[in-house]
Amino acid sequence: MWILFAAGSALFAGVTAILAKCGIRKTDSTVATAIRTLVVLVFAWTMVFVVGSQGEIRNIGPTTLFFLVLSGLATGASWLCYFKALQLGDINKVVPIDKLSVVITLILAWVFLHEQFNMKSLIGAALIAAGTLVMVL
Repeated sequence: MWILFAAGSALFAGVTAILAKCGIRKTDSTVATAIRTLVVLVFAWTMVFVVGSQGEIRNIGPTTLFFLVLSGLATGASWLCYFKALQLGDINKVVPIDKLSVVITLILAWVFLHEQFNMKSLIGAALIAAGTLVMVL
């Protein structure tokens, strides 16, 4: 089941890039990011109540909350950079560079979470990096 959600994530991320580029043509990228964030906030909290998981909030410990807040800050910084890059650059160059996050995530997961980084992961990360270079240059 996780693979369907991952595929959905990729699909919606692709659609997001196109819609974002269309949406920032005549507005400041920071304002556009704030509007997008507001929509995500409303949508996320709506889903919390639709699926009935609002009771889980009281089970969130301080360490978990700390990491979720840091993750939120990183997401916000990512979105601000992404929207500014989309506003200034071509989508066919911005998006591949943004997807280098896959390589960065694999490296960080290996360093901090001690997850496996085997030959298959190394080759895949190298191909993603090489593909990014080919698309950007």
